[in-house]
Amino acid sequence: MLLNISEKIRQKALDLGFSYCGIAAVDSLDFESEKLNTWLENGFHGEMQYMENYSDKRKNPALLIENAKSVISVLLNYFPLTKIDETDNYKLAKYAYGKDYHYIIKSRLNQIIELIQQEFPESSSRAFCDSAPVMDKVWAQRSGLGWIGKNTCLITPKTGSFFLIGEIITDIELSYDTPIKDHCGNCSRCIDACPTHAILAPYQLDARKCLSYLTIEYKNDLTPEMKLAQNDWIFGCDICQDVCPWNIKFAAPTNDIDLQPTENLIKMRKKDWQQLSKPDFNNLFKNTALERTGYLRLKRNISDF
Repeated sequence: MLLNISEKIRQKALDLGFSYCGIAAVDSLDFESEKLNTWLENGFHGEMQYMENYSDKRKNPALLIENAKSVISVLLNYFPLTKIDETDNYKLAKYAYGKDYHYIIKSRLNQIIELIQQEFPESSSRAFCDSAPVMDKVWAQRSGLGWIGKNTCLITPKTGSFFLIGEIITDIELSYDTPIKDHCGNCSRCIDACPTHAILAPYQLDARKCLSYLTIEYKNDLTPEMKLAQNDWIFGCDICQDVCPWNIKFAAPTNDIDLQPTENLIKMRKKDWQQLSKPDFNNLFKNTALERTGYLRLKRNISDF
């Protein structure tokens, strides 16, 4: 019975457009929680105060779902069919090309929950996608979907790291997957390529230096040094993933229409970004990841290059 419903869940995830689905048993996250606490104590989270909240829930999924027994993790490939031309242009992280992934992933996860409830009407399940204190990369790793690389991204052995992560925590027992080993080896390309030296050491990221943090999370004015390091990145950064051998060799474009850039976004060049009005911003980027940074912060990122 456990194997049957587990296979149904994995197949449903693939049918919904997820690239991978793995399942892990709810277990202690003492080691990972201690690493997180050290990271927070070092101040590496910068202004992301929410990372300090609900540490008990990050450590114990049973505080999010009573009697939690299983974590179902899914990966959604966002590597685009069409890469935005960087000639006379600013650069965006590829996950921001299409619609806001939070809505896409949670909507699809809720369909998996419907399947679970058909089989187990009394069960309790909840979908997550950056919406609660869940260690998504840790659970994806534990469910055998990949390993956490030296750049702290989850890397899959077949298609690299250009994936978004979602999970379902449920109170039913399932058939569980086995973690795989780390395959980064002696490679240090991500560390060497980071323009701000945000990857302090293998598996250790100082978010305060990361361009993704500076262009999205950081609320203050950017210093001249920060501006210089941006090198035209105005929302996020893909450098440490672009240089990863696993992506260079294996990353494959997604056919998911929701994650492709719009024609208007493809056509934009620096002049268009510089002249972008707030109404145009609202029209172009409604229900996209760029809404998160907001018009004023985006203009801050664009100015004074």
